[in-house]
Amino acid sequence: MQAGDIYRDKVLIGEISKGDDGIYSFHYLPEYLEAYDARPISVAFPLSERPFTSTILFAFFFNMLAEGDVKEMQCRTLRIDEDDHFTRLLKTAGEDAIGSITVREKNV
Repeated sequence: MQAGDIYRDKVLIGEISKGDDGIYSFHYLPEYLEAYDARPISVAFPLSERPFTSTILFAFFFNMLAEGDVKEMQCRTLRIDEDDHFTRLLKTAGEDAIGSITVREKNV
């Protein structure tokens, strides 16, 4: 299993993972849901205690990935298959992300 912590403005708010069965899962942390200033990261992910699951990487997170020459350079430098979107997300969306959401790889 691969997993990453989701941050909003450097505050841990959730987790995303890809199971050995290929299923992606995103969930908000209970502490975040209880916070007075909690707000969803996207209309596709309303605040909820239940996890969101998918057989493909969620569009919200896929859209955080670089394209073109930057994608090629990242994959070559980090030795990541260009079609391994989840590993790319975990390895590249922790810094210099557009917007307030970042992803940091977890060691599981």
